[in-house]
Amino acid sequence: MSSIYTLGIDVGSTASKCIILKDGSEIVAKSLIDVGAGTSGPKRAIDAVLENAGMAKEDMAYTLATGYGRNSLMGLADKQMSELSCHAKGAFFLFPDVHTVIDIGGQDVKVMHIENGAMTNFQMNDKCAAGTGRFLDVMARVLEVKVEDLGALGAMSKKRVEISSTCTVFAESEVISQLSQGTDKCDIIAGIHRSVSHRVTGLAHRIGVVPSVVMTGGVAQNTGVVEALQNELGCPIKTSPLTQYNGALGAALFAYQAASRRK
Repeated sequence: MSSIYTLGIDVGSTASKCIILKDGSEIVAKSLIDVGAGTSGPKRAIDAVLENAGMAKEDMAYTLATGYGRNSLMGLADKQMSELSCHAKGAFFLFPDVHTVIDIGGQDVKVMHIENGAMTNFQMNDKCAAGTGRFLDVMARVLEVKVEDLGALGAMSKKRVEISSTCTVFAESEVISQLSQGTDKCDIIAGIHRSVSHRVTGLAHRIGVVPSVVMTGGVAQNTGVVEALQNELGCPIKTSPLTQYNGALGAALFAYQAASRRK
């Protein structure tokens, strides 16, 4: 019996991710382009993942798109699906004991309750950039550091500094004020991480936090935010090297289910 290859595409607000799955269980190839909806990112990500796999679009039994910009792939994808469902599916594949998923994306924060791989409840903040990847991008720019260095720098903090979690604009002003007073950058960064954590924890407590807790999205690569969240929630948080691909992984898994039904 020939293998079934499926393609999952996650078009986020700030990045485009693709995963090709073989028979719904083996990751064959992946790609990530650092621009998302409304850009050349989705097409470039698709081209890259097919090239990485040495395959053509026609080799895909089913293609499913998710994420903020999923509707821009009409005609390219067989189906579009909510990122909430795809994130739940991807997290369950990576961590079968998952009950809570915290997804911090470029422009929003989602907290989902999972039972047997399906989402049963969620809370979402998509009205304000505070606590999102965009918030950290702004803070890194003001501090003149790379966003990928924030975790390591925050870990060197020696003194507690409080940064507002209510608004990106206010927080930016606070950071500039702290810098002008000569406050150590590492202390400010640790304060920013606690600010993100505080914002996300408020959202998480609305649906209840049940272990195992899994964190997905690009911000899960920031060890400082993960650690601050662990401290505030009082439980361990699991992450995966595939954290940014979680939505695309879920999409490829749903695509496999759809392709199997076609047979």
